[in-house]
Amino acid sequence: MHKRDEAAKYLKTAKGQIEGILKMIDEGRYCVDISTQIIAAQSLLKKANMLILRDHLNNCVKMAFMQDQAEEKIDEIIDIMEKLLK
Repeated sequence: MHKRDEAAKYLKTAKGQIEGILKMIDEGRYCVDISTQIIAAQSLLKKANMLILRDHLNNCVKMAFMQDQAEEKIDEIIDIMEKLLK
């Protein structure tokens, strides 16, 4: 659960950044500054996603391998990787 707690922290921070970005848009702030904040929020989302996927691999996928049921979990990871690479 430690990784999920850390991911939740990143997501809460990203939520605050996104709320700030919306405020910046409402205030008509400089586009490059807005874009910079969007990139920062995306970085936090990526970090949170990596932690969640790491937790999944270390728990669900590992357990599936030990129970000789790995094929479905491998397919899930491949689907996620395809989405990440788009």
